[in-house]
Amino acid sequence: MGENKISGGSQANVVQAREVHQLTVNASAESATPRYLRNPAHWPLAGEWDALSAGAHRARPGVDGSRLPPYVSRDIDVALRERIAQGGLILVVGDSTAGKTRAAFEALRDVFPGHRVLVPPVGSSLRQVPDAVERSQSSSVVWLDDLEKYLVPEGLEPEVLTDLAQLGTPIVATMRLKAYETFTSEHDSGIGSQALRVAEVLDLHRLWSDTELAHAANCDDSRILDALAHHGLFGVAEYLAAGPALLQEWRRARSAPGHARGAALVAAAVDLTRTGLRGPWSRALLTELHEHHLADAGGPVLRPESLDAAFAWASRIRYGVTSLLLPAQDDAGGEWWAPFDYLVDQTDSEIPDQIWEASLAYARDDTDLVAIGENAFSAAPLIAERALRPLAENGRRSSTFNLGLLLHRRGSEGEARRWWTVVADSGHGRAALRLALLAARNGELAESREWCTRAITYGPTEVSERATRVLDALAVESQGRI
Repeated sequence: MGENKISGGSQANVVQAREVHQLTVNASAESATPRYLRNPAHWPLAGEWDALSAGAHRARPGVDGSRLPPYVSRDIDVALRERIAQGGLILVVGDSTAGKTRAAFEALRDVFPGHRVLVPPVGSSLRQVPDAVERSQSSSVVWLDDLEKYLVPEGLEPEVLTDLAQLGTPIVATMRLKAYETFTSEHDSGIGSQALRVAEVLDLHRLWSDTELAHAANCDDSRILDALAHHGLFGVAEYLAAGPALLQEWRRARSAPGHARGAALVAAAVDLTRTGLRGPWSRALLTELHEHHLADAGGPVLRPESLDAAFAWASRIRYGVTSLLLPAQDDAGGEWWAPFDYLVDQTDSEIPDQIWEASLAYARDDTDLVAIGENAFSAAPLIAERALRPLAENGRRSSTFNLGLLLHRRGSEGEARRWWTVVADSGHGRAALRLALLAARNGELAESREWCTRAITYGPTEVSERATRVLDALAVESQGRI
């Protein structure tokens, strides 16, 4: 047998053949596994993990330069530890800077200090997480800070939840209150609502209770004592993260000479976030979109600064904590920006049409379109319809159902019925229930009974229960006609 020499050094796999008519090369398990799942030994131990890595907001620096003050006990601590010990999906819901990430982090460390903490990168697929946890042969917990970012296709899907539950792997998550309200709205029936239906939810309030304030008063950290003395209408954690101060500075700058352009850039980033479009965004996009906000505030009358000065002002670190615009970079070194999320939570003004249009134009994939459809559903129904139509045409069931809701609301009952029929035929209980109600309203009792029966079969539980009540009412009505 002759010796084969291959230029270029050592090769992992080599195929030698006289003739090759067809060749299939499958990726190795190593290369097919996402990088963050390949080595469980690199997952941090909960007892050795730090809160900033977990996603907690930085606080005003202490005398020693530390970024986090001591943890002050919160009212949910006992219940939170009990829920984490029981396993399943545990979710802490609250406003930005309410302290939910820190509370969940401290509870996790107390309950499972020896567990490995798996923190999936935002935007990564979670479908291989259960297999990776099982292969690791170590006690693990999955950490999902800002859960809404994982309630997307290939994210925290029902199959992933089920598999992790069977493995006894807890999932500890946090979620901003506004995002939670969006995903639990009556029209949501997708991945988000399915996950939240099985979650153990604990609310953490932005304003601290008398008991929590008493705990804070017993602390000797100067930052906490200062927050306690000055928090006023705000929560202590909110004050420590400089949220109110940054919000006030931004609001003042929007209509005052000096930093009006910088404030308009921040406004554009805040509104883009509120549409559901995932950030960060390029300097060019914010530059394009901020002009509307600047003109609306007064334009040239405000003597707006240069664009470079505006970005410098918006990205300057305040109070040693954070900035109005948070910088990021792409692989090519370009500028990308996102807003401080506290500003997003505190903004409820109408989103300009230009921002909605941009959200559709710059949507990268179905995940963006799903989020835009959710956020625009009530605020901008025509935008929501444009986001949902391509998703419905591609067979995404929750989007098809929601498109039907939009059409029905505007009086297009026939088209709504067609879309609901498509998705109900695939086993969607909410669509079947809607069709049952439509048929009953139109006097089509036999058809309504058929859809009720299917809705009862498809579920979920609350749909089955309501369909049963409708079926009982139909039986009574039929007897009355005899």
